[in-house]
Amino acid sequence: MSSVNLFCDLANESINGLSVYQPGKPIDELQREFGLKDVIKLASNENPLGPSNFVKDVIKQNIDELSQYPDGNGFHLKNALVKKLGVTADMIALGNGSNDILDTIARVFLERGREAIYSEHAFVVYSMATQSVGATARVSKAKAYGHDLAAMNALVNDKTSVVFIANPNNPTGTWLKPNKLLAFIQSVPKHVIVVLDEAYCEYLDQSELPNTVEWLQQYQNLIITRTFSKAYGLAGLRVGYALSHSDIADLLNTVRQPFNVNSLGLVAAQAALGDDAYIEKSRKLNQQGLRQLEAGFDRLGLNYIPSVANFIAVDVGQKALDIYQELLREGVIVRPIAAYKMPNHLRVSVGLENENDKFLQAVAKVLSNV
Repeated sequence: MSSVNLFCDLANESINGLSVYQPGKPIDELQREFGLKDVIKLASNENPLGPSNFVKDVIKQNIDELSQYPDGNGFHLKNALVKKLGVTADMIALGNGSNDILDTIARVFLERGREAIYSEHAFVVYSMATQSVGATARVSKAKAYGHDLAAMNALVNDKTSVVFIANPNNPTGTWLKPNKLLAFIQSVPKHVIVVLDEAYCEYLDQSELPNTVEWLQQYQNLIITRTFSKAYGLAGLRVGYALSHSDIADLLNTVRQPFNVNSLGLVAAQAALGDDAYIEKSRKLNQQGLRQLEAGFDRLGLNYIPSVANFIAVDVGQKALDIYQELLREGVIVRPIAAYKMPNHLRVSVGLENENDKFLQAVAKVLSNV
């Protein structure tokens, strides 16, 4: 028996069939591969503005503390969240990005013999977290590339422990209106944990954004997850959080790693929470970028999924992986999403105006040559 087969036999059988998560291609990797200098990355839903100057100054002020372990309880960041959101500190669990939170939820509430429900075309981490703990995934058919709540509700049974809902959804950018979402939460049995993944909620028109945090008072089986990686521009520091009933938060805090959020992440996230002008600037830039990309797709005759997030999925009318490869040669990194059962779609993150324009020119050139 080879050592590879031996190690596979020793591994937890739950992970058989799992694939390594493939992040967006790094810029320097593409530069090395093709000898390019001018490269743009619109693949990972990052904020093209970068972190605010205020946040960068706070990071610089705390550089000398790197020899010390971070505050494992995140006291100051939690206190900032309390003031910002009107929750109590015992309702908060911090994570190494919201992915860490999602994985922790799975470890707390899922195991062999239990089931998780999520939608077709939903965030891949739901399936990874579910399978890694040996639980069974029940995947509902999507409706217009978004969540079909009625179909999800029909899958709920006595074995259901968790329902994952991304709103807005990644990678499709679709959004469930508050009344439909609230009706779903009301209909779910109390033994089922509803995870509302709001990683992109800051990009929504704030006049349409429901105060889902208020729902926590009435629905004790609800967990809301959010992140500082998107609108707050801190993807490289990996900070996320969950809001829930204090009993659930206590379970999450019991299972999470002791120092899962680094010290710079803690102070940067705390500072970012108070920088409302930066969030508004990011939101307006994103809305302008979405309109720019939509107009470009219309000119090219390409269908796309209307999005409220900081990315948009476009149907290139053929195998998107081939178009993706040609775009790389043009110095443009986007994201093929065949793994989400959308083989003809590319997911394009909203960039700066010139970056969006470079992508549109590149995709027009590539499509004209195929």
